Amino acid sequence: MTTLVFGHKSPDTDSTGSPILWAWYLNEVKGGDAEAVLLGEPNTEAAFLLTKWDLPKPRIISNVEDGQSCVVVDTNNPAELPANINGADVQAIIDHHKLVGGLETKGPIDITIRPLACTATIMVDLMGDDAAKMPDWAKGAALTCILSDTLEFRSPTTTDHDRAVAENLAADLGISIPDYAAEMFAAKSDVSAFSDAELLRMDSKEYEVGGKKFRVSVLETTAPATVLDRKASLMESMTTVAAEDGVDQVLLFVVDILNEEATLLVPNDLVKALAEKSFGASVGGDAVVLPGVMSRKKQIIPNLAL
Repeated sequence: MTTLVFGHKSPDTDSTGSPILWAWYLNEVKGGDAEAVLLGEPNTEAAFLLTKWDLPKPRIISNVEDGQSCVVVDTNNPAELPANINGADVQAIIDHHKLVGGLETKGPIDITIRPLACTATIMVDLMGDDAAKMPDWAKGAALTCILSDTLEFRSPTTTDHDRAVAENLAADLGISIPDYAAEMFAAKSDVSAFSDAELLRMDSKEYEVGGKKFRVSVLETTAPATVLDRKASLMESMTTVAAEDGVDQVLLFVVDILNEEATLLVPNDLVKALAEKSFGASVGGDAVVLPGVMSRKKQIIPNLAL
């Protein structure tokens, strides 16, 4: 049986590139039979990765069959995985997020969860000496994932090891990290073709806080004005998206990569109370700027409180 390798729903760059990278390793180095798949349409930066390195877009699946062999990467949260994930035969988990719980497996499995900024960094480590066998496209995919998850080393999740791995990959490829990151972020920032609902779901994860269910959405951009100019319609769409997705509220953080701050849209008193309690913010309108906030994993989710 072919082993499916996939990341989380609403695939970002790491959840698009890392399954491709690991499927290559399982096939070409370990002699297995693996296929990278996605759980949704890749975001604009992930689409850039595919185009830049001339990679076919993996097929998109909506669920997995009972007994389907699979490897889960860039998440361990059942809410971000196919509904039947506990019916599948999960072989391994490779991740860099906190352990959530709720996954059940058919037997003992390999689990690697490390406090690094990017799944691709972990994968390069797990490959060991075999990482030298990566073709240029695989090195490029890994580099793109690391620069994306670290926001070109600006994110507080960045470790010295992430930086070292990225710099080694860039050196092998003869790529200037600042120039390449600028090209990536330009692709990430072009969201003109997406509807408000698509933007709210593009890079989002569900979390429960104080008995309330939230879809926590992050848009990382070098041009925050292009998103904030749509503030009124985005806040209006939050009601529809929340109802369709079965959550109480959508939270949208627009992360300004260059100025290293986030703007949280504040459509109602619930979000106002959350912003004030979670971030010590003083909210006087329908948006609040949170200086230094760049990471959902390290700065947003751990601080959410009601």
